[in-house]
Amino acid sequence: MSKYQCKVDTDQVLHQNRRFISLSRLVEGIVHKPLLQGNRITPLVNGDTAYPAMIRAIDGAEHSVTLSTYIFDNDKAGRLFLDALARAVGRGVDVRVIIDDVGARYSWPSMTRMLQRAGITVARFLPTSLPWRMPYINLRNHRKILVVDGKTGFTGGMNIRKGHMLMENPGYPVQDLHFHVEGPVVAHLQENFAEDWAFCTGESMQGEQWFPCIEPKGTVVARGIPDGPDEDFEKLLWTVHGALACARRSVRIVTPYFIPDSTLTTSLNVAAMRGVDVQIILPQVNNLRIVKWASTNLLLECLEHGCRVWLTAPPFDHTKLMLVDDVWVLFGSANMDTRSFLLNFEFNVECYDHGLAAEMNSLIDTKLKDAHRVTLKEIRNRRLPIKLRDGIAWLFSPYL
Repeated sequence: MSKYQCKVDTDQVLHQNRRFISLSRLVEGIVHKPLLQGNRITPLVNGDTAYPAMIRAIDGAEHSVTLSTYIFDNDKAGRLFLDALARAVGRGVDVRVIIDDVGARYSWPSMTRMLQRAGITVARFLPTSLPWRMPYINLRNHRKILVVDGKTGFTGGMNIRKGHMLMENPGYPVQDLHFHVEGPVVAHLQENFAEDWAFCTGESMQGEQWFPCIEPKGTVVARGIPDGPDEDFEKLLWTVHGALACARRSVRIVTPYFIPDSTLTTSLNVAAMRGVDVQIILPQVNNLRIVKWASTNLLLECLEHGCRVWLTAPPFDHTKLMLVDDVWVLFGSANMDTRSFLLNFEFNVECYDHGLAAEMNSLIDTKLKDAHRVTLKEIRNRRLPIKLRDGIAWLFSPYL
């Protein structure tokens, strides 16, 4: 019997949306992981919702906790997770934590040492002792994965830092979206963590405590999509191209950083020219000014070919989400930029489900209520110094 007991008969499950059968087959050929049914996916908006749910899961752990994050700040949010992980270790739970070496330096003193002092087994991804000579500045582990007892997971775009706790009125508030994942697809999250852990430490994670039998929990059909500058190179980019080719009515993309390469820009424009309603939702206020400038320069080409663009009201929105035809949903750690598609290690989840898509459409509609729609005239009428600034920033887009 396959280790994936809820593997999907694609033709049967997607018979009402037959054009997505070809997309599912494409992604399976790219990722070499099966589509799995029986999942429940619950969106968690901002750290105010996501962090308590994640900490409750850690506090309920009986056997194991695995956590991978890009940023793990030494602040109120970080200490909440530190305390929860320490409590788990105190109960005899096996805990493993991966923090990217660059992400670990976002606050000082580093949370890595505090985790170690609490008896938590932690590894840094591609560490270097010379931060001013980063040999791997472009090979970062940008994944966000939490798995408890091998059965319940969390993933999305949210780091661990106080800025996501909007109810705390942080100095630099950041909106974001995370997901509580239950069901067989949690195994894909755990497999990805286990591969990263073996790379970092050489330790192999095997057995029931890490990979138990997972019972169905819901109706969502889903699959994990790892991506990185290794054997998983360009898997997510190919998936996005495939989804755009399948689109017939609508494409909605929410991303904090929009710097696609020329091929992806062409795919977006071709979809719009076929009559697909292509919507690109970006934050009005960006935490990286040069990225915003480069992105603005790219919008001209998209608007000229029929894509629609909105800028959402502050605070900065770090949400990463893609919807196609009110059926297909993609969420995870990757941005719509070259760094995510080619240089970082990312993890996303594709889902085929009308109900989940309706929830995400509702969330996007809420964002658009106070958003500013960008017009072609507006971009064309930028003052010459602004055009020059944005154009120069765009020249550096492969490095952003």
